[in-house]
Amino acid sequence: MQPPKACFFDVFGTLVDWRTSIAREAEAILKPLGHRLDWLAFAEAWRGEYQPAMEEIRSGRLPFCRLDILHRHNLENILPRFNVSGLSEDTKRHLNLAWHRLDAWPDSAAGLKRLKARCLIAPVSNGNISLMVDLARRNGFPWDAILGSEIAGDFKPKPRVYLAACEAFDLAPSDCMMIAAHSNDLSHAAKNGLRTGHIARPNEHGPGKGESGPKIQVDVAGRDLEDLAAKLGL
Repeated sequence: MQPPKACFFDVFGTLVDWRTSIAREAEAILKPLGHRLDWLAFAEAWRGEYQPAMEEIRSGRLPFCRLDILHRHNLENILPRFNVSGLSEDTKRHLNLAWHRLDAWPDSAAGLKRLKARCLIAPVSNGNISLMVDLARRNGFPWDAILGSEIAGDFKPKPRVYLAACEAFDLAPSDCMMIAAHSNDLSHAAKNGLRTGHIARPNEHGPGKGESGPKIQVDVAGRDLEDLAAKLGL
């Protein structure tokens, strides 16, 4: 297969392991304060607020804001469910920035470097720019640019997010490939003319609770990012 001129990436779940990272961070911050809870359930509950919060913006009911702001709103929603109260503002701020401290899947950085040798690479994530920069610096992601929601002023899967990324690199959508571990993301990218690449992340939401393969037809699918790069001839 002829490699695309640019590869765009989903980040949460595709390149980084949000579930165990958030559980680790929550435990490190809250356990010394005397809180005892199911840390993985806490991570899943926080992530569970993600799509409903963005839908308020995608629908036009609320104006666009950065994901950091939505994450903080979602944190306030879930703390009472786990009987966590009395946190200082500094503690809440530090906990909210846990999303800036997520760890990559083992193949992510190496796979990105292989793709970068022939393609422009950038995140097209719902995460804001400062969040994407922090994850890149933490995990060695060698981006050519930071694209996505904050550039487009909207959240995936709105068409503007995908198309603004193509425009930023002065490329036609057909010259670009969206790479993700989520078939829904890829379906919307394809509707806007982008090529699609799927990465298997079968344990994203827990053992066996992720996509082990695409649920739609895609241009290429890999067991991980390095495998996908190899299938693109890189």
